[in-house]
Amino acid sequence: MDSINSLFLLCGTLIALSVLASRLSALAGVPLLVLFLILGMLAGEDGLLGIDFDNYSLAFVIGHLALAMILLDGGLRTRLKTFRVGFKPALGLATVGVFITSGLVGLLAMWVFDLSLLQGLLVGAIVGSTDAAAVFSMLSGRGLNLNERVGATLEIESGTNDPMAIFLTLVLVEALVGDLGGPMDMLLFFVQQFAMAIAIGLGAGWLIGRLLRYVDLAPGLYSLLALALGFCVFGLTSALGGSGFLAIYLAGLMIGNQPGRHLNFILPVHDGLAWLSQIGLFLVLGLLVTPSALLEVLLPASVVALALIFVARPLAVVLTLKPFFHFRWREVGFISWVGLRGAVPIVLAIFPVIGGVEQAGLYFNVAFAVVLLSLLIQGGSLPWMARRMKVMVPDSATPNHRGPLGILPENDFEMFVYKVENADLEDVPIRLLRFPSGALISALFRQHVMLHPKGSTQLRIDDIICVIGKSDDLPALNRLFNGDAKHRQQRAFFGTFTLDADARMGDVADAYALTLSPGEASLTLGEFMGLRLGGHPVVGDDVDWHGIHWVVSEMEGNHITRVGLRLY
Repeated sequence: MDSINSLFLLCGTLIALSVLASRLSALAGVPLLVLFLILGMLAGEDGLLGIDFDNYSLAFVIGHLALAMILLDGGLRTRLKTFRVGFKPALGLATVGVFITSGLVGLLAMWVFDLSLLQGLLVGAIVGSTDAAAVFSMLSGRGLNLNERVGATLEIESGTNDPMAIFLTLVLVEALVGDLGGPMDMLLFFVQQFAMAIAIGLGAGWLIGRLLRYVDLAPGLYSLLALALGFCVFGLTSALGGSGFLAIYLAGLMIGNQPGRHLNFILPVHDGLAWLSQIGLFLVLGLLVTPSALLEVLLPASVVALALIFVARPLAVVLTLKPFFHFRWREVGFISWVGLRGAVPIVLAIFPVIGGVEQAGLYFNVAFAVVLLSLLIQGGSLPWMARRMKVMVPDSATPNHRGPLGILPENDFEMFVYKVENADLEDVPIRLLRFPSGALISALFRQHVMLHPKGSTQLRIDDIICVIGKSDDLPALNRLFNGDAKHRQQRAFFGTFTLDADARMGDVADAYALTLSPGEASLTLGEFMGLRLGGHPVVGDDVDWHGIHWVVSEMEGNHITRVGLRLY
């Protein structure tokens, strides 16, 4: 078999096994990215296939391409409204937090591996940042419905902390090879990393979003154009001395937050591309490592990894978040635990190899071991930790399927498909449903037979209903079709009773025989909750007052609209 056919066979087999491994990951509870790494190692020189792959330059290029694609997809799926609560703390973690983590780990690595101060700090810089691929994959793949404050902070941090890690790594590599410039050169480089990325990423992303909204293309071409222009943003920013990773993330953010029919064609394709990037990246990195060399540093690298997980990351999060932002201790604990390391540290560990630093192989093997342990220990326990730290909010009903009708260029009508699971809707005529004024039922399926719904048609459990409406109608439709299980979960979390946040506190106190302090009687319930919570409240925040848990159950922007009463 000639080489080109062997390459196709090998790539197809490895990718297919990686995709099928997703099912094994769900059954065994092993993080999927770990399986990709293990498959790469099994195919490597010490593995079953014995492939001798040591092309660090090629792995470096593949790493940059894959990370760029993953960050573009992450930006496309991040909503700007999450920046309301997540941007400032995430920026702190992405800069000061990375600096603290890198310094602490570097000092320990210097002692564990008997390195110089600069060499130890280089180890810390390489493993100091969290990884977007790992965080996006773990949070979405595990179905964790985190409260907005925690989820937004983690997503934005992982998408924006690469510039600091790259800056620290490059500075230390240059210092070790004797090419380090003066303090002003370093400061200029640091400012360039962020300033160029922010200016080009936001500006170009906005222009690309406008172009995609108004250009008329075949559906399959929108995603290719978005990807091509995203790569242009990455390349231009990097060429000008900025952080291409941050720029492409911000470009994706601007594209994804300009509504239009183009997003319906872009997002599904980019989801597949992001998965392909993760598979390819982790397979290549698994091929690159030599397990026999990894075993030589596994024990001391484990000490560094455990110190990173249990000491450096938590301390950096506490020092960065707790004094300045309204995070609860359990939220700080969970954010500390989700300091996942993934592809970024391994890609950064290639810098010393390319730069000709002494003992370059040590940095790569240590980074690989730290990433592997981080994914196994932290990634494998995320669902348990989320429940333990009480940072999750109940899932609400969502459409089984949804898709645009292509009627309007903006704010288009969509088809929402629901399965009737709410027992309260059994035998209820359609005319009695409390539908949003702009929505209507277009079809009803019962036992695989399509019925023509009328006002007198009574619903049955397991009916499939097709509703035409707009995205603004979703909250009301989701509440209407909530199933019994979700109803019970929400009642247990938010309480049996909910109150309008516009209710006067004087009236609430009279109704529940509560005592108010002077001045509180004139406040609304929403204002009272906002004062007690401080900062930016999110759904799921609660106040323990007079033996009752008052829980924020609905929000509109920055304003609390409904509050639940939980008596335990």
